[in-house]
Amino acid sequence: MRRAEDDSLRILLWHVHGSWTSSFVSGRHEYLLPLLPEGGPWGRGRCDRAWPSAREVSPAELRNADIDVVVLQRPDEIELTERWTGRRPGRDVPAVFVEHNTPTGDVPRTRHPLADQDEIPLVHVTHFNNLIWDSGRAPATVIEHGVVDPGELYTGEEASIGLVMNEPVRRGRAVGTDLLPAFAEVAPLDVWGIGVEKLDGHFGLGERLRTRGDLGQDALHAGLARCRLYLHTPRWTSLGLSLIEAMHLGMPVVAVASTEASRAVPPEAGFVSADVNELVRAAAELMADPELAHRMGKQAREHALASYGLDAFLRNWDVQLGRVTSGGSA
Repeated sequence: MRRAEDDSLRILLWHVHGSWTSSFVSGRHEYLLPLLPEGGPWGRGRCDRAWPSAREVSPAELRNADIDVVVLQRPDEIELTERWTGRRPGRDVPAVFVEHNTPTGDVPRTRHPLADQDEIPLVHVTHFNNLIWDSGRAPATVIEHGVVDPGELYTGEEASIGLVMNEPVRRGRAVGTDLLPAFAEVAPLDVWGIGVEKLDGHFGLGERLRTRGDLGQDALHAGLARCRLYLHTPRWTSLGLSLIEAMHLGMPVVAVASTEASRAVPPEAGFVSADVNELVRAAAELMADPELAHRMGKQAREHALASYGLDAFLRNWDVQLGRVTSGGSA
């Protein structure tokens, strides 16, 4: 059987998380992305993204497609793969399951949906996820994020605080939406992401909170890099790729010390604390001292390049895919 270290593979995966998928399909393999006429969660295809190695395929095409491995990201994809391809992941075709999210519910005792099997290994995107999920007898490993380097674009010329938050009103306290008014007292907030327009008028902050929409990566990075600092407010979510991208841009960081953030942001790159008052003071310090902001931003970029670079991410995935396609495990 072919090994990913030596040969290119034909990989079936769904377009679930745009930034993560952008990194994953930057490898040297061929990537099959299901496409349905109505799109939706099970058939988004490329969504017009420039992914040369990714090919959109219909369920009918998948029935007879030559597939080397399936990269699963949601439990429902196991049954969907079998229905569309006639092959059961982990039995008829090699598979891995990428766990992007922190668990919900009774967190210390939350068992992963794949915990009671050992045919499909789990790949957690952070060490925190690996620690906090009960993975049972499923083989589990960690492949940390890697992002396409947007370049050192940071200017910090705008006396504002930049954030990226998806669905901040619906997700509320999980992503720290309630913390925004405290930071708006320091400087205006520029907020990008899915559903941010619902924040308009939500806190009555007027021009202190400016929603910028859900933009493509180039436009997002250009706008974000003009902000003085990047604010990371989630209480309970896996490490956001927007944080890593902001560090690649050369932005200093102010982050809530929850989940993986304290490991991702070293002291020289910004401020990480569970004390919101400390974080507000840190934001004010960076707003008042552009030189400090630039110095910390350079350290943030150096750390991001060393710890969350694309090359290491793709190498680690090649090793993992080689293991499962050769009959091994995590």
